[in-house]
Amino acid sequence: MDLRLVPTVLGGCQAQMLGTDLGMLAVSSEDDFHYSSNSTYRTASSSLRADQEALLEKLLDHPSPGLQRPKDRFSGTYIIFFSLGIGGLLPWNFFVTAKEYWIFKLHNCSIPATREKPEDSDILNYFESYLAVASTVPSVLCLMANFLLVNRVPIHVRVLASLVVMLAIFVVMTVLVKVDTSSWTHGFFAVIIICMVILSGASTIFNSSVLGMTGSFPMRNSQALISGGGMGGTISAVASLVDLAASSDVTDSALAFFLTADVFLSLCIGLYLLLPRLEYARYYMKPVWPAHVFSDEEQPPQDCPNAPLVAPRSSDSPTPPLRPILKKTASLGFCVIYLFFITSLVFPAISANIESLNKGSGSLWTTKFFVPLTTFLLYNFADLCGRQITAWIQVPGPRSQVLPGLALLRTCLVPLLVLCNYQPRVHLQTVVFQSDIYPVVFTSLLGLSNGYLSTLPLIYGPKIVPRELAEATGVVMSFYLYLGLVLGSAFSTLLVHLI
Repeated sequence: MDLRLVPTVLGGCQAQMLGTDLGMLAVSSEDDFHYSSNSTYRTASSSLRADQEALLEKLLDHPSPGLQRPKDRFSGTYIIFFSLGIGGLLPWNFFVTAKEYWIFKLHNCSIPATREKPEDSDILNYFESYLAVASTVPSVLCLMANFLLVNRVPIHVRVLASLVVMLAIFVVMTVLVKVDTSSWTHGFFAVIIICMVILSGASTIFNSSVLGMTGSFPMRNSQALISGGGMGGTISAVASLVDLAASSDVTDSALAFFLTADVFLSLCIGLYLLLPRLEYARYYMKPVWPAHVFSDEEQPPQDCPNAPLVAPRSSDSPTPPLRPILKKTASLGFCVIYLFFITSLVFPAISANIESLNKGSGSLWTTKFFVPLTTFLLYNFADLCGRQITAWIQVPGPRSQVLPGLALLRTCLVPLLVLCNYQPRVHLQTVVFQSDIYPVVFTSLLGLSNGYLSTLPLIYGPKIVPRELAEATGVVMSFYLYLGLVLGSAFSTLLVHLI
């Protein structure tokens, strides 16, 4: 089977519609197509390219009467996946944006938060890096476990269990907000790290499972889930900013902050329970048999002119086949890994420590609100915009060499941010960009490029494999994402020490 394949229209005896949003399609002759039980695949030898893809995409908006599917009434399924995307990334976002609260609790609960004379400079100065490692390392381990559980544990069990665990951890953190931890700051730091480990594991299982599930839906639902993640980051940044402005007590701000997470995670549990009740969702949530992938030497059954390259079979192995997924998603996987490597290398470990050059003026903009606005809110909003753009524009395509090139181009953002007014500086004393506008521009580019370029391979991945492998492929794509985060967070610690 040719591994350089792109999903297009479905036809034949095993036909099933993928929906109107399956992007980057091309018109080609019948000889250029292979068929699976999920979709039709066009080989790389097809001569027609992107200028014809839009035309065929429009044709998909009006499928033949025999292939009509239920409509997503009032965009109910889209809204649910968008909301689940928000809830899936709230834990990490709420933790990292509560920076002033963590500084206060880890320094001394009896005095105002300050970083000028820290009780434990190592914990305070490198807290974001420690938190990043604690969130990403267990995520990779849980992704491996989730891949093995794809055909062993029902997806609704994994999703609901992970949501309940996340809610329980946030309830604990909400209770600890009003607890005086000044006498056991190191113990409280250990509690934070342990909670982050558990939260990361649970949210990873949740996110990868739901992303895999959307692989069986039209592409717009995958985009909704990923855009919801961007909205989750924006909501947490806005909530942090509002609390910071409305309350002079950081513990009151954190209490409102974490209560917001409690309420929204509870809402996500209810929305997920509602999902199977929607006719549109039930249509795409129909179970499929584990897939048998035919090799190049094997021949598929010939009893149908459009015989599938992936056929249902008895589950002699509950573990999905990993090798064909890795081969089909290798290029997209590289893009995801490198994109998130660059992002986690500088955000938040570097960007959250860039101070205003006019900090001495004493204005609220240059002191209290500079980091929350220019780092967290600006980055998350730009990231959300980048993700949402993919709902209308999906260029370059899954086989394009431009996508990896654009991913590599983001490397230049690292030295640009380092040469802003990052503090404290020990080894590298030079601050090249002597204006506060530079970190604003660089952070905006970081977020916008991350949102757009990372969403494309994540929604392409489950669509270039048969439907039987869509959920497993979603887990693999999540693995690429977290692998990039792990590598980036590990190197961010080294980068911080070098500065």
